[in-house]
Amino acid sequence: MTRIKLCGVTNEEDLQAVAAAGADAVGLITGVADTSPRSISPGAAARLARASGPFLSTVLVTMPESVSDVTRLTERVRPDVVQIHGVDVELAAAIEREVASLIVAADVTEATRFGGVADAILVDSVDASGAGGTGETTDWSRARGLVERLSTPVILAGGLTPENVATGIERVQPYAVDVASGIEASDGRKDHQKLRSFVHNADTASGRVGRASR
Repeated sequence: MTRIKLCGVTNEEDLQAVAAAGADAVGLITGVADTSPRSISPGAAARLARASGPFLSTVLVTMPESVSDVTRLTERVRPDVVQIHGVDVELAAAIEREVASLIVAADVTEATRFGGVADAILVDSVDASGAGGTGETTDWSRARGLVERLSTPVILAGGLTPENVATGIERVQPYAVDVASGIEASDGRKDHQKLRSFVHNADTASGRVGRASR
């Protein structure tokens, strides 16, 4: 059963659509160095986390420069999971000791370095700063190799859409899939039909059909 995370939610209307579609987790992006249209303030992330309800896991997505960056944000937002981008192994290990559950995002060529550190590794196509959300498709063959070699769960991201997510799941067999730009109507706003199709197609590919929307 492949789990589903829909990332980069910026408003409550989209949050409710994510929950209604039956996603497992929602990503709230804050504290990032770039100018992503999906980035929101810590206060907005905290409000969305509170509004998510008991059956939708909240993931704080951030690019920290220090452990204290993460602790400040987690105290404010109170997410279920923290996902970090653009960090080295030493910082990731230090952050892991401070949070309940940690996802480390990395390019598929660098992901094995975090195998003993993270609770899950998100393989993505990243830019020079280590940020994801580029919309570029990850190398699925290499991602499949990581799934086969690592005991740490692998989350497939990068260039996923409603049209290709089923093929990605079939080829990679990841623990979870993650999408942001592939379900957008415009920068920072979700297309509700696309996100419903993404969840349906991912569920069908992983054998989780007939799951009721929340």
